[in-house]
Amino acid sequence: MSNSSRTEKDSLGEVEIPADKLWGAQSQRSLHNFAIGQDRFPSEFIHDYALLKKAAAQVNELLGDLSATEANLIQQACDEILSGELDAHFPLSVWQTGSGTQTNMNLNEVIANVGNQIAGSAPGSNTPLHPNDHVNRSQSSNDSFPTVMHITARRYGLQKLLPALARLISAVTEQEVACKDMIKSGRTHMMDATPVTLGQEFGAFRSQLEFSHQQIESALGSLRELAIGGTAVGTGLNTRREWASTIVEKINQLSGMDFLPATNKFAQLAAHDALLNLHSQLNLLATALMKIGNDIRLMNSGPRCGLAEITLPANEPGSSIMPGKVNPTQVEALTMVCTRVMGNQTTVSIAASQGQFQLNVYKPVIIHCVLESQQLLADAMHSFADNCIAGLVANESRLGFYTEQTLMLVTALNPHIGYDNAARAAKHAHEKQLTLREAVLELGLLSGDDYDRLIQPESMLGPNK
Repeated sequence: MSNSSRTEKDSLGEVEIPADKLWGAQSQRSLHNFAIGQDRFPSEFIHDYALLKKAAAQVNELLGDLSATEANLIQQACDEILSGELDAHFPLSVWQTGSGTQTNMNLNEVIANVGNQIAGSAPGSNTPLHPNDHVNRSQSSNDSFPTVMHITARRYGLQKLLPALARLISAVTEQEVACKDMIKSGRTHMMDATPVTLGQEFGAFRSQLEFSHQQIESALGSLRELAIGGTAVGTGLNTRREWASTIVEKINQLSGMDFLPATNKFAQLAAHDALLNLHSQLNLLATALMKIGNDIRLMNSGPRCGLAEITLPANEPGSSIMPGKVNPTQVEALTMVCTRVMGNQTTVSIAASQGQFQLNVYKPVIIHCVLESQQLLADAMHSFADNCIAGLVANESRLGFYTEQTLMLVTALNPHIGYDNAARAAKHAHEKQLTLREAVLELGLLSGDDYDRLIQPESMLGPNK
């Protein structure tokens, strides 16, 4: 051992650890054995794990399984982690054991070493705190890791994702109101259709987003059940009868949330249906955002050779070679996020299906994808709302031009001249490059006055009988 390292032991033997690091032997082995990629658990996940460990210390003291001194040292160490001061001591890769055991032990080892330092002992001394015997008491990685999965995923959803979605709904609603009287040509199959208002289009966007909000809110409710108390396989071996209910009460006190003991802890260890359900709703939101983003992209196309129905804010130059070009970059960023979320949906679906017997061993990748999707969606929706939707401007002259040009105004004539004659008029207008009015008059289907009375786009925006 050099002055720059210390020696710690685990069940496999001695391990050299950098002297300035607070993790222990199992964490060091994980760093060596799983040097895979750059993905790490976010600090929020680590902090929620520390919150769980703090709650466990309180309950173990309450039930007589830890001394007041031991419990107090653990809680002080957890508070340091919760402050963010020790984030650098949690470096393990997401790509590790499928139960998350190494991350659980990373928490146990850092907490023990910090607590022992507070008590005047050296890191690695296991005195007075042992990572397993004291910090991990009444717990297993198999129930503590999925407990934190639910805590952090629910926290992300309530504190980040839903507020961002609400902000976007608000921005879209403002445009719905502002554009309620702006008539334009509808489009179905990417072809001209009967008139709508731009406000009606934004209203459809709002409705999609509100539906996603409802579904995500419901899915987050399913995360209230916590696996803690199941220990290794769901039976609760090495815990007291009061353990599960009491620790959930403590978690709620510390987190300000409203969790419940799982009704079936075997299912919480062996499957992650609630998280898959949540991600399915994130995927639903991504598909809605993809549709909305692409509609905005198409309406903005131009400015002279596209639809040019709206103009998006010019946030930055769009081309390194074409001067004056401005691109729909917020839409591009949003829709790229959507593709990532859709990919994560496949990953979570496959991973959630891989629970063999009493344990699903794809836990780290499931929570990694769920948290990443929530974070990306939240950030992208804030950016899209503030940097795109809020500053969007309708081009009313172009909207009016398309309304006048669409041949599908002829639909309003169906009750008066019949479908076949209406179709003949539209075809004649298109082939002869006439206006619809000119075609109807040329074919002798209506008088000019009757045409003007029947073809009024503002009366074609809803039921007219």
